[in-house]
Amino acid sequence: MNSTCPYCGVGCGVTVTSRAGAVQVSGDGEHPANAGRLCVKGAALADTLGETGRLRYPHVNGSRVSWETALDAVASGLQQVIDQHGPQAVAFYASGQLLTEDYYVANKLMKGFIGAGNIDTNSRLCMASAVVGYKRAFGADAVPCSYADLDHADLVILCGSNTAWAHPVLWQRLVQAKLQRPAMQVVVIDPRRTASCDIADVHLALRAGSDAALFNGLLHWLAQQGTDSSMLPHLADVPAALDAASNWSPAQVAAYCQLSEEQVTAFYRAFASQRNVLTLYCMGINQSTSGSDKCNAIINCHLLSGKIGRNGSGPFSLTGQPNAMGGREVGGLATQLAAHMDFSAENVARLQRFWGSERVAQQPGLSAVALFDAVARGEVKAIWIMGTNPAVSLPEASRVRQALARCPLVIVSDVAAQTDTTELAHICLPAAAWGEKNGTVTNSERRISRQRAFVPPVGEARPDWWILAQVAQRLGFHQAFAWHHPAEIFCEHAALSGFENHGSRAFDISGLASLSVAEWDRLLPVQWPVNASAPQGTARLFSDRRFFHPDGRARLIAVTPRLPLAACTTAYPLLLNTGRIRDQWHTMTRTGQVPRLMQHVSEPYVAMHPQDAADYQLQARDLVRVQSSQGWMIARAVLTDDQPVGTLFAPMHWNRQFAAQSSVGALVAVQVCPLSGQPESKQTAVQIARWQSHWQGTLFSHDNVTFPDGVWWSRIPHTHATRYQLAGSGPLSALLSALDLNDMACQRMEGTNELRLLAWRDGELMLALWVGPRVPELDLAFIDAAFASPPTCAADRHALLGGRATERENAGRTVCSCFGTGEQTILCAVAAGDNSLAALGARLKCGTNCGSCIPELKQLIARFPAHA
Repeated sequence: MNSTCPYCGVGCGVTVTSRAGAVQVSGDGEHPANAGRLCVKGAALADTLGETGRLRYPHVNGSRVSWETALDAVASGLQQVIDQHGPQAVAFYASGQLLTEDYYVANKLMKGFIGAGNIDTNSRLCMASAVVGYKRAFGADAVPCSYADLDHADLVILCGSNTAWAHPVLWQRLVQAKLQRPAMQVVVIDPRRTASCDIADVHLALRAGSDAALFNGLLHWLAQQGTDSSMLPHLADVPAALDAASNWSPAQVAAYCQLSEEQVTAFYRAFASQRNVLTLYCMGINQSTSGSDKCNAIINCHLLSGKIGRNGSGPFSLTGQPNAMGGREVGGLATQLAAHMDFSAENVARLQRFWGSERVAQQPGLSAVALFDAVARGEVKAIWIMGTNPAVSLPEASRVRQALARCPLVIVSDVAAQTDTTELAHICLPAAAWGEKNGTVTNSERRISRQRAFVPPVGEARPDWWILAQVAQRLGFHQAFAWHHPAEIFCEHAALSGFENHGSRAFDISGLASLSVAEWDRLLPVQWPVNASAPQGTARLFSDRRFFHPDGRARLIAVTPRLPLAACTTAYPLLLNTGRIRDQWHTMTRTGQVPRLMQHVSEPYVAMHPQDAADYQLQARDLVRVQSSQGWMIARAVLTDDQPVGTLFAPMHWNRQFAAQSSVGALVAVQVCPLSGQPESKQTAVQIARWQSHWQGTLFSHDNVTFPDGVWWSRIPHTHATRYQLAGSGPLSALLSALDLNDMACQRMEGTNELRLLAWRDGELMLALWVGPRVPELDLAFIDAAFASPPTCAADRHALLGGRATERENAGRTVCSCFGTGEQTILCAVAAGDNSLAALGARLKCGTNCGSCIPELKQLIARFPAHA
């Protein structure tokens, strides 16, 4: 059976098979998005199936209840709030993890029948600025490009996107394209050197947040050098945009962006001289208080130069989630109605006719940040959160937690039982997970693909669309929510896209509105529009240079570059950047349960330049406290020349389920783009200092452990046990009390500020602890294996107490997660003569599957100068 990966917006096809009762997941060689490739997260999807960590049954106020009781509680709670305070006191907060069919039902219920615009989505945090940029330029939220453009581009620009880690399969396609066509140039625009720079011909390490000036200068350069005059009749507002860019000479841009003038002019010449230019941009552009303008600064250059609507060219916004695009299509953002319609009186009336409802919302609702502000003020009194974890992911996350704790009614639909958000819910509803649910998703290139169910739901989990429809029926809207199958919902959604459209709206899949259930089930991946004019779909938009503004012309937008609102001060002298890492996804509710995905980067960390570390008297692997005016976190220090001086980087993923006081969202301020409402998550002014502890330790345990106050911890699942990295200043006796060793036989070795302990029960290893003044150096794989096959002789137990095997080398930190290959193993192979990627792949297999580890492999090879 074929399905679609539930992680990033690349939308990779997967093939699911079952052998001896075990599910196996591989890449779908026929899917156009990935042609059989998978990243390590996609390749590990089979490891996420099952009951571990799952929410299996409905709960109300902490007690398990039947579905009837839970649904009645949701409906009566919502109805009571509506009766007492009006529909504006109710809100939904959805997710790009939902299927299109789920999203459609949620939006229809809130905007069409409850009658308020208050449904928004975590896509607001990722792609809202890109939506505004496209709508202002083209008159529609329409991505013009396809992944196939990578195979035809002469110049590929990666701007604000660590594609190698955030969209690894797409990056592999770019790597292959460059191998096949070495003349193709790749330019990476990013303040820090990332894995994506591995194949870059040029890395423009510009000043953080200065991208709009770089592209304003390019627009001015293009105007001076001469443009594609055939494009001008298809453009509007050109003089205003050129006037706004007129002062941005290469010298001015260089000074503003902190680049050399030679770098700037070389980039401008490359863009102007190459026929086919593809610009890929992502969170580094979008997550800004001027994110919408940055998007339009990029789009302006493609429009004026005519590098759009043809093979290998265009401004290509990469989506972060598997169905962020689908959510945009159905109206998941509070600022739009369904099917890409806005809140004009004409569109409201159109939707009223289609849905047969007089209750359709008349105006936009509250976007994500404003929505939770309204919860904090007590204006929103009931919120239904679906498939997302806002208590971690939103800015000023601690304030979000406080708001939810005070909200009279918090409903959460999720697959995970324990998240920072489910902890605050009055009603928890078990949702069907990937592999259990049936529907569609839309990827970054507008390609609709099927997700298919192939395992039964865990416990009493149900599809989100079914949960929503059952509540809608209890609210009195039976006829409008009477579907029996998700295919019926999809066909209604498709019919709405073509309803009174007549080519006026870009999103149109009316050609799929009449699918039978069997045809929908067999649906092959297809790019919209899909209609009578394009029954097989549409790979590329705007080839005819017709846009979706009423006059058919695209708009150039006058952009005034602005730096981030976050400004360094004496109190907060460093600038913190946040983002994703290679093997983790969002808040780790799925990937954090998979041992092999927790080995490449096991702990929350903060990366900094060695010069900054010296200035603040920090060393590699120190625990540090990073603090902003909003909050603070603790993380492990990583020193790297890839990080610009004066800046830090911390991953977005960690939360209260995986570490103590390590959520970066607590530090980020509530500052948003005024046009898109997207938060400025990429720049926060902070201070840093060593977090003082008297001891640090590593604990392996069969069971989860709750630690006393004052102990910092980070939880890392392994195959046979759970590892905790620990640190504290209090006496070790408090830690040992928390471990409850009463019925265990213990081996101990103690020294000055050191403790080693093994605890046994009936010959089974239950717990292993190493404590010292610094992080213990241990053979982690050796220790984990002892929980499955305990050593029996005294010598082997003594070696275990020492934390290292006597007859094998420690593999070291995992570099290749696909094959579990460690850093020390790789370095030994390089030293022995396997000094190329091909040789390492042949001996150790590392780098031969998803390829995400290849940049690190090259760095390890380069440690041996003769092999570089």
